[in-house]
Amino acid sequence: MNKEAAVTPIFVQKSQFPIINFFNYSLFMKLPYAEPYRIKMVEEIRQSTQEERKQWLKEADYNLFNLKSSQVFIDLLTDSGTGAMSDQQWGALMTGDESYAGSRSFEELHETVKKITDFQYLLPTHQGRAAENVLFSVLVKEGDVIPGNSHFDTTKGHIEIRKAHAIDCTIDEAFDIENLHPFKGNINLEKLEEVYKTYPKEKIPFCLITITCNSSGGQPVSLENVKAVKELSDRYGIPIYFDSARFAENAYFIKKREKGQENRSIKEIAKEVFSYGVGMTMSSKKDGLVNIGGFIALNDENIFRAASNITIIYEGFITYGGMAGRDMAALAVGLNEATEFEYLESRISQVEYLGNKLIEFGIPVQKPIGGHAVFVDSLKFLPNIPREEYPAQTLATEIYKEAGIRTVEIGTLLADRDPETRENRYPKLELVRLAIPRRTYTNNHMDYIAVAIKNVFDRRDEIKKGYQITWESEILRHFTVKLKEA
Repeated sequence: MNKEAAVTPIFVQKSQFPIINFFNYSLFMKLPYAEPYRIKMVEEIRQSTQEERKQWLKEADYNLFNLKSSQVFIDLLTDSGTGAMSDQQWGALMTGDESYAGSRSFEELHETVKKITDFQYLLPTHQGRAAENVLFSVLVKEGDVIPGNSHFDTTKGHIEIRKAHAIDCTIDEAFDIENLHPFKGNINLEKLEEVYKTYPKEKIPFCLITITCNSSGGQPVSLENVKAVKELSDRYGIPIYFDSARFAENAYFIKKREKGQENRSIKEIAKEVFSYGVGMTMSSKKDGLVNIGGFIALNDENIFRAASNITIIYEGFITYGGMAGRDMAALAVGLNEATEFEYLESRISQVEYLGNKLIEFGIPVQKPIGGHAVFVDSLKFLPNIPREEYPAQTLATEIYKEAGIRTVEIGTLLADRDPETRENRYPKLELVRLAIPRRTYTNNHMDYIAVAIKNVFDRRDEIKKGYQITWESEILRHFTVKLKEA
């Protein structure tokens, strides 16, 4: 006689536990999600009083970049270099080869980059903007135009300081926060072709695709769009480069949102994306999972040779380029970890968790939620603050005053002045970015952030004035600007 048939299974039910069949151990309740890591070390952070924060803001000239980290409870200023490294990365740090030339750590990094991107030449730099400086020193000349999808601040700065022009060809859907287009980082092909028709080929050194697109809300670019941009650019003889700081997050969205990509690995998708370009710049402080570093990867030997000379002048020898061997070793490990689905699911799910909390509270945010940050629409949040008083900066300071949370303005301050007219450039969106460091905060922190912003939202009618500039630099002013209450 079958023993299973002879025994009546026993069921036990408790309100907070799943129902379990103790005979065959099958679960009737789906297990909740859990992070694919455990915490090994913690760092103490201190909460401050609202009176302290108001004084600190005043001393910082109302520029959140000027705050000390000890004055910040939860730091969402940036996800760049602020994440936690894994035990494997810390182990790699201890075995880094600090040789000036021909470092073993460089070879490890070089091989890793080749496997992930298929680009054959590598030039390390100390961070992403250094990679832009080196590459653009070779490629960009006065009077050139560089089309792309919402170039970020340092990218645009490196273009404009060379008296060239960045032209935004992002799709219009990116600027409607309620539109649920799954790939708001996409390039509008009609806008791009208009650039190609308007300017001579020799004035367009390349088209730049930023993955994911930070300035449009951390929004991804589809594989289909990359292919279409490649096909169009080939017809006009224009090469494609990638700003690749968050390429792994972009590949994750392709896997999750693009038909036919769901069964492919992150590494497979990333390699195909890069196959449509001739080179890339990388801020390794994002999807490299390290605290410092960047690189250029190329397939063109002539450009590599020219860029090598610039690297030696500004960064260091071509096999370290401003990075310590230990940091290159940690980066090689980090690039492999960042291109695994389990890590990306954990990272992006936390960003979505915060975004969904804010949506539940009625906070106007860019939808769908992006990869590395949640972006709050300050024009809808604070409609009474005029554009010339910087509503996004105003909202960022109010969030800090409320709860010690440091965010960053992605609006008129960041957009800077037109280099020719010196008038403010008013972008289509005035955003406050809540950039989530990788593997750093828990969902309890996300709950704290959401409630803090809800508190500001509930008293938004009391916020009646913004800020005026008392001093600003000629370019990239938002880093060092000084403000006063309007």
